[in-house]
Amino acid sequence: MSSSSSTGFDVVVVGSANLDLVARTSRLPKPGETVSGSHFFEACGGKGVNQAIASARAGARTAFVGALGRDHAGETLLAALLSDGVDVSAVQRVSVPTGRALIGVSDDGENSIIVIPGANHA
Repeated sequence: MSSSSSTGFDVVVVGSANLDLVARTSRLPKPGETVSGSHFFEACGGKGVNQAIASARAGARTAFVGALGRDHAGETLLAALLSDGVDVSAVQRVSVPTGRALIGVSDDGENSIIVIPGANHA
């Protein structure tokens, strides 16, 4: 008996879930410096969420196990997982804010990332 027939899933991902806050800029700032950005967007992120969505998009029956806050970011990530067909029945909703990642990306593709783990450490 294969594991997928006993669990109902081809892939179960246990991992982090973050709402990425991404700013594009011509170059990343040096310590203590402020630079202007050219574009801002929010995206689903966290290694676990990214892998679960990629797995589901590739056609695998996928479940995600992780923690999300009871906030707008948690709702956004939950909706994205569901819209890609990821099972979220094992996701825990906690009273800690959902994880965030502040990401600066320069025009040449370099990035700088600060992660606030939030619910991922709950």
